[in-house]
Amino acid sequence: MSSIEENFPRGGTQKKTQEDRILRQPRIDQDNLFKTEDEVRTQKRKKNQDQAKPKILKTEKKADVKNNTKDFELLTAESLTEGMLLLGCVKESNQFELVVSLPNGLTGFVQATRICDAYNKMLTEQVATDEHLEDLNPLSDLFLPGMLLRCAVVSVERTAAGYQSIQLTINPKDVNKALNTASLRQGMLLSGCISSVEDHGYLIDIGIQAAKAFLPRQKAQSYLQSTNKGTELKIGQYLNCLIDDVKNSGRIIRMSINQSEVAAAVATEEQNWELSNLIPGLVVKAQVQEVTSLGISLTFLSSFTGTVDFMHLGSAKARNLSPNQTVKACILFIKPTSKAVRLSLRPVFLRPGTQLSQLSSDRIGMVVEDLEVMAFHKKAGVTFRLDDGTVAFAHVKHLSDSPKSFKPEAFQPGRKHKCRIIDYSLMDDLILLSLKQRTLDAPFLRYHDIHTGQVVMGTVSTLKPFGMLVKVTEHIKGLVPRLHLADVFLKQPEKKYKEGSTVKCRVLISNPEARKLLLTLKKTLVGSPLPILASYEDAKPGLITHGFVVCAREFGCIVKFYNDVKGLVPKNDPGMAPMTDPQEAFCEGQVVKVIVLKCEPQQERLLLSFKLTDNVFAENSTGKEISKKREVTYKTGQVVDVKILKKKEDGLEVAILPDNIAAYLPMMHLSDYVSHCKLWWHWLKENDVLHKVMCLSDKGSNIILTRKPAVISATQEEQMKCMEPGLLLTGFVRNVMTYGVFVEFPCGLTGLAPKSAMSDKFVTDTKDHFMIGQTVVAKVTSIDEEKQRILLSLKLSDCASGDPVSESFSLLHQYFQELQEIKNIMCKRDDSTVTEKLCELKLGQKLELVVHEVEADGSALFSGTCVSGLTVMASHTHLGGKNIVVGEKARAVVLHMDSLKSQVYVSLRDELLSPKPKKLTKNSQFPAIVQHVATEHAVVSLVGTGQLIAIPVASHFNDTFRFDSEKLKVGHTVTVVLKTTQAGDHGILLAVQNTTKRKAVIRSRCESETRKEASFMVKHSLCLGDEVHGTVKSVKPTHVLVTIDNDLTGAIHASQILDDVPIGTFPTSKLKVGQKVTARVIGGRDIKTRRCLPITHPHFTHTCPELSVRPSELNGKSNTDLSREDDSLEKALKPFKPGQKVTCFVKKYNAIKKWLEVEISPNIKGRVPQLLLSLNPKILKYVEKNFKNGQALAATVTDSDITETKLCLSLTGVNSLEKGTITLGCVKKVIPHVGLSITLPFGKTGKVSLFHLSDLYVEQPLESFSIGKMVKCYVLSIEDNTVEVSLRQSRINPKSHNKVEDPEIACLDNVQEGQLVRGYVKSVTPSGVFFGLSGTIVGRIPLQYISSLFIPDQSLYAKYIHVGQLLTAKVLSIDKQENHVELSVLPEDTGKPSLLPESLGLPRAKMGASFKTKRKRGHSESEEEVKQRMKKGRFTEEDDSGVEVYCREEEEEEEKCVKKPKGKEVPRLKVSTNFIWEEGLHVLDAAALKEKEQSSDSEEEEDTQSLTKKQTKKQKELEKQKAEKELSKLEAALMDPNRQPQGADDFDRLLLGNPDSSILWLQYMAFHLQATEIEKARAVAERALKTISFREEQEKLNVWVALLNLENMYGTEEALMKVFERAIQYNEPLKVFQQLADTYVASEKYKQADDLYNTMLKRFRREKSVWVKYASFLLKRGLLEAAHRLLPRALKGLPDKEHVDVISKFAQMEFQLGDPEHAKAIFENTLSTYPKRTDIWSVYIDMMIKHGNQKEIREIFERVIHLSLAAKKMKFFFKRYLDYEKKYGTPETVQSVKAAALEYVESKSSLAES
Repeated sequence: MSSIEENFPRGGTQKKTQEDRILRQPRIDQDNLFKTEDEVRTQKRKKNQDQAKPKILKTEKKADVKNNTKDFELLTAESLTEGMLLLGCVKESNQFELVVSLPNGLTGFVQATRICDAYNKMLTEQVATDEHLEDLNPLSDLFLPGMLLRCAVVSVERTAAGYQSIQLTINPKDVNKALNTASLRQGMLLSGCISSVEDHGYLIDIGIQAAKAFLPRQKAQSYLQSTNKGTELKIGQYLNCLIDDVKNSGRIIRMSINQSEVAAAVATEEQNWELSNLIPGLVVKAQVQEVTSLGISLTFLSSFTGTVDFMHLGSAKARNLSPNQTVKACILFIKPTSKAVRLSLRPVFLRPGTQLSQLSSDRIGMVVEDLEVMAFHKKAGVTFRLDDGTVAFAHVKHLSDSPKSFKPEAFQPGRKHKCRIIDYSLMDDLILLSLKQRTLDAPFLRYHDIHTGQVVMGTVSTLKPFGMLVKVTEHIKGLVPRLHLADVFLKQPEKKYKEGSTVKCRVLISNPEARKLLLTLKKTLVGSPLPILASYEDAKPGLITHGFVVCAREFGCIVKFYNDVKGLVPKNDPGMAPMTDPQEAFCEGQVVKVIVLKCEPQQERLLLSFKLTDNVFAENSTGKEISKKREVTYKTGQVVDVKILKKKEDGLEVAILPDNIAAYLPMMHLSDYVSHCKLWWHWLKENDVLHKVMCLSDKGSNIILTRKPAVISATQEEQMKCMEPGLLLTGFVRNVMTYGVFVEFPCGLTGLAPKSAMSDKFVTDTKDHFMIGQTVVAKVTSIDEEKQRILLSLKLSDCASGDPVSESFSLLHQYFQELQEIKNIMCKRDDSTVTEKLCELKLGQKLELVVHEVEADGSALFSGTCVSGLTVMASHTHLGGKNIVVGEKARAVVLHMDSLKSQVYVSLRDELLSPKPKKLTKNSQFPAIVQHVATEHAVVSLVGTGQLIAIPVASHFNDTFRFDSEKLKVGHTVTVVLKTTQAGDHGILLAVQNTTKRKAVIRSRCESETRKEASFMVKHSLCLGDEVHGTVKSVKPTHVLVTIDNDLTGAIHASQILDDVPIGTFPTSKLKVGQKVTARVIGGRDIKTRRCLPITHPHFTHTCPELSVRPSELNGKSNTDLSREDDSLEKALKPFKPGQKVTCFVKKYNAIKKWLEVEISPNIKGRVPQLLLSLNPKILKYVEKNFKNGQALAATVTDSDITETKLCLSLTGVNSLEKGTITLGCVKKVIPHVGLSITLPFGKTGKVSLFHLSDLYVEQPLESFSIGKMVKCYVLSIEDNTVEVSLRQSRINPKSHNKVEDPEIACLDNVQEGQLVRGYVKSVTPSGVFFGLSGTIVGRIPLQYISSLFIPDQSLYAKYIHVGQLLTAKVLSIDKQENHVELSVLPEDTGKPSLLPESLGLPRAKMGASFKTKRKRGHSESEEEVKQRMKKGRFTEEDDSGVEVYCREEEEEEEKCVKKPKGKEVPRLKVSTNFIWEEGLHVLDAAALKEKEQSSDSEEEEDTQSLTKKQTKKQKELEKQKAEKELSKLEAALMDPNRQPQGADDFDRLLLGNPDSSILWLQYMAFHLQATEIEKARAVAERALKTISFREEQEKLNVWVALLNLENMYGTEEALMKVFERAIQYNEPLKVFQQLADTYVASEKYKQADDLYNTMLKRFRREKSVWVKYASFLLKRGLLEAAHRLLPRALKGLPDKEHVDVISKFAQMEFQLGDPEHAKAIFENTLSTYPKRTDIWSVYIDMMIKHGNQKEIREIFERVIHLSLAAKKMKFFFKRYLDYEKKYGTPETVQSVKAAALEYVESKSSLAES
């Protein structure tokens, strides 16, 4: 290898020898990277330096130090050059400019014209047209502070004040100008801007003119949800994009903005980055070369070098890096001249796309005393440490007022200085300081430091026509409007104010975010000693202050104060002179002194007066009365105590203490929880005192109070102080309308949450989601100040906090606290013993009860002394399977108490009565089972322990609606997070449900909204029946928009075009755009609600007219009226009865809900469920192709929906399920050996038995059915809501006349003796095989009629006959009275092969006279009589015919069965591996049988000898010869090499000769298992593992697998895991994992198999076979969704080279086991990416031939033969195409293939000639 390295050295830096490393290793005595150069130089050299170290000349040293210092110099404005690339961060985002933070404390600016070309084009268009473009968003919406940007320097300009301004651009063509199409590679991270929004995605401008970058919409979904709040990407929006695919040599690029992928992007050598095209922001893997006091030198991408300055070392660990250590770094900038690359090790830069955090603005501007110097960096600056440990930096130019006064020795480490925080560098994460004296003394550094009303000194800068610019500081400027240049209006201000003169101003408005500062020079305002009125909250009645008049009209004067606060002095004000016009008395800009009379901050209303006397309030009205009212006025948010005066149905009349002022407390304001509101109202009594009640509104005589803790808390936190979009507010539902919910807040404001913003789920009925008075949290989405309207969102995705677990627990904890308060009030009531009993009960309490009554539904009622007067009940589920009787005593545990109904819910389940408590820790997760569900909470029990825990039903105030599938139900298993470990007063622990945060549902734009936009709310005077003339404006599928009189837009529905609509046509296509039409008005539709309004409605004149052009309408024969006053939607649906035929028009297909939305008329809509669309399953595969929008269909009414707002329709003519109905169904569940569960229309579920799947029974009848498959069904019967259906073709299509191979057997009358029938095995038992003839008839096959062989071990039946096996049997007898059928499967009866193979070597039971007699005798004689008869006989060897042997053996077996104690029979070992347990074991059985025969013969001989007293000499001789014969036979048998072992000794003898044979060891184990000697089998396995040679890996693995099977069948899980762990140590782990998984699957332990596969995916994630096997496992179990989710995971875990093969494997399995449509989609997607992979094409064709139709197959062949492939491959596909057509096609299709092949050959030859 070393020689190869010498001859062919690798690229990059040369490999250093150990000696070189020692020579070049830097000396690092301390870990202080901020040590100064002077300190380094003054260190004493060690005397005992290594002599081998070469001496370095002084001049060389100086040069190295100089170069080293230069490499680490900080970036300055002077060092920037045009075109230089830098990484920056958005510091401020204004409307037309970005302020960008750059490395090393620099700041740059990006103008709006330097974003991208598309944005520039829109800017130019807006300027040219002077119209606002909707798609043009301000920079503040596109760029958020903290966003990282790649910038290029445009110029470094010097401002008039002498400061340098760095102008930047982020235009991709400037940033990526060094890149071209050839340099683009997959995985590159580029920056770009959205240039266009398309239907299927976005075009991205990456600055490369020849390249088109496209971002598919699906690749942007996760980014839109998490970062963009679900909204579309906007033109000009900046993105970090990852190149996902490169096509056509870089001309077409597919991008991805997935956050996780972008964050993990790393630049690699394979991407061929060059020094000339490196861009900042790239993350690279680098090697540390040298660590110095100035920073770190790195090498990256093999040959590039870079440096990291001290500001970007990141964490403290970076200071301890050693040479050659690998780190991740981010490129900050590249200097074009020197090609020096500066990098950063800060972790925040190592994850692209991360936003940087900002320093609190409060700290900027602070002066900090005695800051300690950490280190001094020459030519850079000084680092200081703040009191909280934060590092701060002061640049050299900020260390002194002038370079001459700078003293380096003053900044020795440890010295202290006075500094001021002037800024924060986002890029460096450093606080920037200044030590300049003028900076320390400056009163203001930023706009944020200046407050409204503050007096400031400034310098006149310039005079403009609109006012005067005043420079407050070098960086802060303010505007004095012309109105505020003096107390009076100045016509020539330039005479008074000169440029450079100093002025004293007062701040009128300060808006730091917009850098807006308005000043006033009015002396009265500047010198006013009166309070500053800068907000409406400060306007207290009686406040006297100065203001200025901005408007004087006939109604009065409007006076303005600071921050645009303004109020009204009415014309009749006492301070105004009587009979004086305000316009004459006051002028604009006049300073006046006013007093505040009244203020309403919420409405921003302020009432003022010019009369400043004390009795102004009395004179304003009726004197004492108003004065008295002021004394008792209650402010919103004021907390009081109240006394209950009277209870009303919807609330409480109370008196506010101590003034006894009447007020009202609504019932829904008693609590945040709806259920508690009723409880509070029920248990509160008159004269009770309530504390902590808040005033909600005070409108004179009507004071409304609230006791909602959430509302009170939010009001006290002053959440309403600044109303702005994005603000979260706590309020309550004021009203629920059909179009949305009105929410009121404590400040008096009310906002609307539209229907679309009420929930993340689809809102059908608003009343299902919220109720009046309910507490909610709302997010302000928009504010219309002109119309005083606020739009809100109640979606959980908008309003939920970032910690749903804490929020959920807070609700639960508050709920139980309130419940305890209510309980305390109940305990004080002495009026009822029932109340006392309720107070004594706690959740989880054990009660001794007596069964009082058992209900019909299985539930029970209880009584007892401890619950007298209460209704105690337990549901059937909570009886725990116990059979209870009335009067029986029972022990129960309390689950819930309903104090309103005096009901107690209990449970008798043993696991709850006798829990097994264990130590619990807070925040730990446990599985739990739901035991009871109440309104606000549910009670669950921990799995395994039975401990009761309460969890909240809702996770948020707004979490009010759930679909049935989401609701908690008793028996469901949930995962809970424990929040308390001690039971409180409520009696049980508290926890929350561990649910993932719900994603916001992005609602697609509906057609009604399009129509709404197209319609203008123009007032009209049209009435019903009016004839109008108009022009067709646009044609939609279901309606046509018509322009009337150029202003008004009307709509013609598809049903109002023709009188007789042909089915299948598109009526709206009859009208064309621009066509003149005459129509009649038939109604008016409200723009917002989409409801037809009656003509008497006040808004009818603002509706969109509904028109009709039907001839009957125009002729007056028909009179349609959509706007009848009493015609509600429910009444409009009443005329439609089930079975009625209607014509409807397709609107759209809802793929999520799986129904077709249709419209019958303009105001009546309907839905057609998927199963009622057609009787042809193929049509449902492509619903949108077969049912086009606007198409007319003939439908049958079935019913109206739950909300009674839409009709339910059917296109199949079926409007109800009855016997004999033929309809479509969807496979819901595949039940092995039983049949199918089918989803039927109308919410029914049908059952299909195995015997009704087909007219021809097959071996695997359920194999062709998968979940979700559409099938055509015939309803057999409907009884007790159970629907039996059949899929037989003879039922579905009786006219087909196809031969029925296996007719239905409905009853015993359909069966005759001697008839051959087919069916499926139901079970195998010791008494015989139970054989299903139909779903209701089961026959029995006795054991003697199964095989003609003698079967010594009945377990052989279970081995060769399995449940679900298809058999042919002969009917022997039928007993109709007992409903019994006896059958036979003997070969001589059925003509079929024997079920037990002849290869077993078992002896044949000869069918002699005795056996036939026994068969005829049947059950007439008992088996005992047969035994006795057999015992009487005396048999010799010559007389033994074989029949008697059979009888004796049967007799012995029966005797053994009688003697054998009853116990669980140990099953035979099953092995799901490459070998079979029973291989060769039939000989063992035969040998055992011979042994038994010999022993029985010898016993008989002994009996015979004992009977014979004397034996002759001849007899003795015969016995001797016989013994010799037997001995010779035994010797010959032992010498036979093919002889099978008959005992343990035989096995041991064979293993001595062949110890490495795993088959012998397995047979030995099986021999012991037949005798149920489990321990001996284990011992044999252990011997095998020790004996087999270590070289025989496969043989050892076989034994390990056998041992795993043994432990799985007979051992415990713990023993199995121990064997498994050992097997992993001694074998390849993957093989052992796979064998154990197969074992689990074979033994139907699916959960363990699933867990094991998940472990394998983590451990062997780069092994293709693991992913494929797991996918096969999931598909075989019918878990299609899980299998679909597995493929993306597999592609992430596997290398790229394996992707295509894995995708192909998954697709093949989908064809065989899953969804063929999904499989086709996978193949199509793969082939679109790899069109020349002929192997994939070939597999696809094979699969389609097996599973597809001819049309699809031919389409694929046509695509293949038109590919541009090699001639050899094309020949292969043409041959396959031809073979297919010869087999399945016609002569014409065969000829067409030949013609296509000939055409291909000719084209090739002509091409070759040219």
